Amino acid sequence: MLPKKTSWGTVADWYDEMLLDSDSYQKQVIMPNIIRIINPKKGISIIDIACGQGYFSQTFAQNGAKVIGCDISKELIKIAKNNSIKEKEIEYFVSSSDNLPFMNGESRKVDFAVMILALQNIENLSGTLSECARILKPNGRLVIVLNHPAFRIPKNSSWEWNEQKQYRRIDAYMSDQQFKIDMTPSETDSSKKKFTVSFHRPLQVYFKALNKAGFAVSRLEEWISHKKSQAGPRSVEEDRLRKEIPMFICIEAVRLTTL
Repeated sequence: MLPKKTSWGTVADWYDEMLLDSDSYQKQVIMPNIIRIINPKKGISIIDIACGQGYFSQTFAQNGAKVIGCDISKELIKIAKNNSIKEKEIEYFVSSSDNLPFMNGESRKVDFAVMILALQNIENLSGTLSECARILKPNGRLVIVLNHPAFRIPKNSSWEWNEQKQYRRIDAYMSDQQFKIDMTPSETDSSKKKFTVSFHRPLQVYFKALNKAGFAVSRLEEWISHKKSQAGPRSVEEDRLRKEIPMFICIEAVRLTTL
């Protein structure tokens, strides 16, 4: 049984620096799509669950939304508070996704709950979705972004070549799995290595869990990479396949009023 330590707090500084890259997937793919879907503005309330260092929370607030950010990592929340341009207008809390005690009372319910590249790293799927349903207003929306579970399966998927064609090799999909992920692959000193745990679930697991928690799925989008290969004998084929195999999936679900 793998340890269930899923916090990214031990690599907080590395993760913060990574998101400064102007060519990151977060910047070039996820951010424009999530802004299009949510349309954050004045009068809209959003909770960013597993918000990390507040990368998306800050943009939501800059667009006028009232924002709450929470993460299990106190290190990342500290960075979020330090980095936030509009820190007085964003409430940040250290909290697990399956227990949000600061959201009690009808006045604290929100229009949107978002989990961006986070639910795949959370063990308690049903508890987290139940909390999302609890804190959303009736007809409030939950927006989830995941590494695509059909094509990006840790240790069970990879890019392969067959003569002049590239393809995506999938070794397993239907089984729920958990993986120990090396967060410091370039570190050669084993005593300094840091790990987390990631969970693979097939799409039907997410859809069944959403239904059980009182949600109806209202949108599903698949997002491809924006990157281009450098000129070379394989670049045309690599760029072709990037447009065919999506990297991310976005699921939007509406909280049913019968809860």
